[in-house]
Amino acid sequence: MERVLIVGTGFMGGSLALALRRSGFKGEIYGIDINPEALKKAKELGVIEEGFTEYGPVKEVAPDTVVIATPVRTFTDIARNLKGVISEDTVITDLGSVKGMLVFKLEEILGTKFVGGHPIAGTEKSGVENSLPDLFEGKKTIITPTERTDKEALKKVVEMWETLGSEVEFMDPFLHDRVFGAVSHLPHAVAFALIDAIERLSEEVDLFRYPGGGFKDFTRIAASDPVMWRDIFLENKENVIRSIDVYVESLKKLKSLMEEGKEEDLTRFLENVRVRRMNLR
Repeated sequence: MERVLIVGTGFMGGSLALALRRSGFKGEIYGIDINPEALKKAKELGVIEEGFTEYGPVKEVAPDTVVIATPVRTFTDIARNLKGVISEDTVITDLGSVKGMLVFKLEEILGTKFVGGHPIAGTEKSGVENSLPDLFEGKKTIITPTERTDKEALKKVVEMWETLGSEVEFMDPFLHDRVFGAVSHLPHAVAFALIDAIERLSEEVDLFRYPGGGFKDFTRIAASDPVMWRDIFLENKENVIRSIDVYVESLKKLKSLMEEGKEEDLTRFLENVRVRRMNLR
């Protein structure tokens, strides 16, 4: 890679740029964003060489690699805009948390040089000023190639993530969405809903005045970017809704054991859950 264009100079895009620099990348990094203030800040922080709010200048930059780092429901429009300003040899990848049919839509627009990617890394913070150069170090990155994916493009994307210290794993795009609809999107949905529930339970007293460490830890991700998560929930809604339904059944089971006062069954339920949690790697 010699010239990288990052579409979306927020927390994730900024972290990727810093991680590339940290890994020894000596090429040029450019940014494109609809927010000129984000570009200005990214340039001041040394995250990018130059930034653009329109796609025209991309032709002159002639990036060999493009990384899309925006909310997932913007991907299709971005792909259409990129198509006319990048070379047919340009490798394109993304940092999106949803794959599935979206991968095939982008492949249809951009061609076989598109390689779906999802680094399993992030925080509840947003904005380029919060970017972390070691965000991807030691984390998994899921790559979702299709039968049509160009092998050289795939190799280039894999090498990029491995250079950043990430552990690469391949996964079918649709399986990806079932997996992360459960282990990532559901927990965020639960955290958002829990804050809403506590607010509605605060009729007589402001319950937010008494949060303990457990509450803060559990709901930390509810401080995440609402636009990003709105897009994830809508783009992967079938899998998220299925996961929510199963979670509701688990809550109902716990509620039933409490209502019926089944001490041994309740203890067994909690112990089984505890063991599974303690075995997490």
